[in-house]
Amino acid sequence: MHYLTAYPDTPAARDRFIIDLRGPRPQHDPWRYQDLAVDDEPTETGGVARVGTVFLTGRECPWRCAMCDLWRFTTRDETPAGSIPSQIEAARRTWGDRREGVSRLKLYNASNFFDPRAVPERDYAAIGVQVSGLEQVIVESHPSLIGDRVARFVAALNGPRLEVAMGLETAHPDALDALNKRMTLDDFSRAAEALRRQDISLRVFLLISPPFVPFEEQDEWLLRSVAFAEGCGASVISLIPTRAGNGAMELLTAQGLFRAPTQDDVERSLRLVLARATSHEARATSHEPRATRVLLDPWAHAN
Repeated sequence: MHYLTAYPDTPAARDRFIIDLRGPRPQHDPWRYQDLAVDDEPTETGGVARVGTVFLTGRECPWRCAMCDLWRFTTRDETPAGSIPSQIEAARRTWGDRREGVSRLKLYNASNFFDPRAVPERDYAAIGVQVSGLEQVIVESHPSLIGDRVARFVAALNGPRLEVAMGLETAHPDALDALNKRMTLDDFSRAAEALRRQDISLRVFLLISPPFVPFEEQDEWLLRSVAFAEGCGASVISLIPTRAGNGAMELLTAQGLFRAPTQDDVERSLRLVLARATSHEARATSHEPRATRVLLDPWAHAN
């Protein structure tokens, strides 16, 4: 039936379409994190930082994006108060036992950190205690939730700098709308400006080979998307190969609206973006800010 059904053209219909194609959701304990990772990342000063990631467990995102399967790592119910600080405490204890020192921390909850149903605001102070001693904390959020809670979380950090990761996905306006992100490029720009005014750094997620962008235009729109992210002040651009696996993407593949990137596609995309960054850096003067850092994120787990 769905194979014959055209992809809906309204957000509400897309929500129903995407949810209807989902598979079963695994059961998760909201008091236990999903997984941990430690990676090296280049810093804004040219050094290298050991960055720990806690894949947190909490309430799912209220947005139904066509390409997203992160709901599999979430719960239907609101995140219990106290569970997020408890998960962070357990993660840092595990790293300590393993003698894995981290200086920066990603708190990725497969949702939105500034959704109070996913991360209760009354937990901010306890989270601040758990991240003490770190250089930086990185969280993820939909641009629509960049508001007063961001400033209140910064106040609770009491030391670490904050970086907010937002999914732009693509600057192709029609594809962005079809992805069901329920935001425009202007919405993204306003959220980025709100972060800049608070001296909060921005990490931008961009998709490699997103659906709804014609195959022959993928390279052009990836570079346009990078330029847009840089124009929004991105400190980091994280390139994520788009993947199937959530039901909706398989149907979009069958309808010719998505083609999963091959290894060659991923490597070519990374080369294009790095070449652009190198060219930009070569033209920069000593008075201009350092070039945006570009990372390839395999999206192997909950982010």
